Amino acid sequence: MINQERLKNLLLDLVRIDSLSRKERAIAMRLKRELEELGGKVWIDDAGEKVGGSIGNLIAHFRGNMPAAAPLLLCAHMDTVAPGEGVVPVLEGNIIRTDGRTVLGGDDKSGIAVILEALRVVREKNLPCSDLDVVFTICEEVGLVGAKCLDVSRLKARRGFVLDSGLVGYLFTRAPAANRMEFSIHGLEAHAGVCPEKGISAIQIAAEAISTMRLGRIDNETTANIGLIEGGIAVNIIPGSVRLKGEARSHSEEKLEQQTRHMLRCLEEAAARHALQLDGKHFSAGVEAKIERDYDRMDIPEDSSIVQLARAAGRNLGIETKTSATGGGCDANVLNKKGLEVANLSTGMREMHTVKEWLDLNDLYISAQILVEILRLNAKS
Repeated sequence: MINQERLKNLLLDLVRIDSLSRKERAIAMRLKRELEELGGKVWIDDAGEKVGGSIGNLIAHFRGNMPAAAPLLLCAHMDTVAPGEGVVPVLEGNIIRTDGRTVLGGDDKSGIAVILEALRVVREKNLPCSDLDVVFTICEEVGLVGAKCLDVSRLKARRGFVLDSGLVGYLFTRAPAANRMEFSIHGLEAHAGVCPEKGISAIQIAAEAISTMRLGRIDNETTANIGLIEGGIAVNIIPGSVRLKGEARSHSEEKLEQQTRHMLRCLEEAAARHALQLDGKHFSAGVEAKIERDYDRMDIPEDSSIVQLARAAGRNLGIETKTSATGGGCDANVLNKKGLEVANLSTGMREMHTVKEWLDLNDLYISAQILVEILRLNAKS
């Protein structure tokens, strides 16, 4: 029922459009035209102004031909991670990959392409369909901030799908909560060659602390990472300050709190070991911490209507739809926190956030077929 050639060409077009976080204007304008041509009432919110971006979230409402059916939300994000400028997609049979210099951007332009193809099929075939809200968000990759700025009271739908995950045939219903952390370590500057004993190295403190932290895979529910270190002025100066940025994620709120406290404690204990007396004065290292909730966890019950809808669509197509947990966050985390019921439907993207990213077009076609069937079934429910 879907037009495979059209879907393939659309994806190839979209990945060629630069759309790093906060720089989504070009792709938003292209998608706005697409949505309006399909009959959508389109507007752009003020999220871009709030986050210092070039444009806001793109929102479209489509009036269905089954007014008694519950409206449905379809969502994907427009931004990509770096290196994501000047993408050159390479087609090898049914596999789309990059030329090795950039990410592909199938995360999440595959989701966008699937949504647009499903809308076209519904319109061309005059299939039964409820009212639809379509949301293409900005800045998902930098903390889901586009979704956080979205005013869901302007949406008619109270349930739906984010299309933003990997293996086809999976519906991700559980995702962790995450804390974002920034630590500033304060030492004491001194000349590294003349009087190093008069300094306290903030970098040394950071190294000692990190060496004692539990990082990476903590358990089957919890991960943690220090991803950025900034500090120092010159190689001949004992560094007086350094900044660390990291995160912790867990499906358990208790474990997330424990891991966050553990990381801070490691830094505080390392700093406490560094002090000196200088010219009759006492100097000691210190740590300042800024810890924020990045997003809350998602946990959709197995018997929820949205899960049952996806499973029924899969069964009708001879595809088993499995529910699963993921270690990543997505716009669905935020939308569920805002009171909607939104699961994450897969589109086939692989090795996301790397220059090795690739996608099998056969997976993309299956995802589009599943979404068309979801729309058809929802109209009858």
